[in-house]
Amino acid sequence: MNWKKSITATLKSTVLSAAVVLSFTNIAYSESLGEPEKEELKFGFIKLTDMAPIAIAYENGYFEDEGLYVTIEAQANWKVLLNGVIDGTLDGAHMLAGQPIAATMGYGTKAHIITPFSMDLNGNAITVSNDIWDKMKPNIPKMADGRPVHPIKADSLKSVIEKLNDEGKPFKMGMVFPVSTHNYELRYWLAAGGIHPGYYAPHKGDTSGQIDADALLSVTPPPQMPSTMEAGTIHGYCVGEPWNQQAVFKNIGVPVVTDYEIWKDNPEKVFGITAEFAEKYPNTTIRLTRALIRAAKWLDDNNNANRPAAVKILSQSNYVGADYDVIANSMTGTFEYEKGDKREVPDFNVFFRYNATYPYYSDAIWYLTQMRRWGQISDDKSDQWYKDLAAKVYRPDIYTKAAKSLIADKLIPANEFPDFTKETGFKAPSKATGKLKPLPKYKQFVASLYTAAILFTCSSISKSFST
Repeated sequence: MNWKKSITATLKSTVLSAAVVLSFTNIAYSESLGEPEKEELKFGFIKLTDMAPIAIAYENGYFEDEGLYVTIEAQANWKVLLNGVIDGTLDGAHMLAGQPIAATMGYGTKAHIITPFSMDLNGNAITVSNDIWDKMKPNIPKMADGRPVHPIKADSLKSVIEKLNDEGKPFKMGMVFPVSTHNYELRYWLAAGGIHPGYYAPHKGDTSGQIDADALLSVTPPPQMPSTMEAGTIHGYCVGEPWNQQAVFKNIGVPVVTDYEIWKDNPEKVFGITAEFAEKYPNTTIRLTRALIRAAKWLDDNNNANRPAAVKILSQSNYVGADYDVIANSMTGTFEYEKGDKREVPDFNVFFRYNATYPYYSDAIWYLTQMRRWGQISDDKSDQWYKDLAAKVYRPDIYTKAAKSLIADKLIPANEFPDFTKETGFKAPSKATGKLKPLPKYKQFVASLYTAAILFTCSSISKSFST
């Protein structure tokens, strides 16, 4: 029987040796990232619930796990935030997905900003004042229980705007920034209902975006949206949470459509840093990306089981600073439209699932085509120009290194990430929710995001609009 004991001992030794080797391999992989070149960092954010990955990475100790000692500061508005990253006051920030693209392109402030991490999908809505809602409501189909049929189309708003314009009263709506998802979503929704949202003409010195507009869109900082509408300065707005739900709680307005109903699983915010920062501090960049990925996963784990804890954190004054119930209304899988009309919207906020954290080139290209459509890009560009600019700004190579190290460290399973052996950086076309009919040209675009024909179509649309 000695031979059996010998074999058993050998097997045990082999297994133990393999385990040790594997352990050292994982440690070596993690350590191969190198120590952070810059340990003390300051990050900026705007008071919105989609800044959550930064807050959670801080509160759960994920930054410290990476040897990073982070300070987080709220910023007054998106312009101040961007300037802070550019001048080095901030090392990185929660940004509108279009901001790094526009900055790198030179629309507004010129600077090479990159993103290694997409912060979330969805999360926005369009809200109108109670007065506008009362005028819209008769135009909206009703369900058997008397509640409005959702999603509500801008068709129901068209006659309201026409009446105001006939009376010499302009219809005004707020959005958060000229290159924000909010601006493009609001424009899309209005245009789909036959309401012209206006054009930009920077080559003529006009950056208002109000040329030939039926509805006048202008910038309002997110936390100021409800009070600005309550004061009558604007008739409605497009913004992220909690500022749509705040209008419901304050009984001053009604959210009429979410961005999830306009474009299912649309990219919303990114984490932005300068290209110089990434080049100077490559280890730091990988490590902060690791921390943010872990935070995003925690936010979506177990069917959003951690969301109530996240809401408690976000409700603190140093983060979003809205009431717990207001933030929870959307963060925990529901959304309240008209007062008392709360509906299930489990994907209103998505932070990790559906590969939400991966910075897709195709997302960047979509923003660029919207800039072209509405005149912010004033001349025709080649297909290669779109691709090259997207690759210059959106950095899946950095993300992939961070993700692979998390897999090697057994912190996140490989099957929760894209298949990096096959990933091209271009998403499969989005499937419509079946509730809101897309514009024909947009439908063509999502059917084939990166082809010469589609980019030509987008250019043609813009030219026809600007003539």
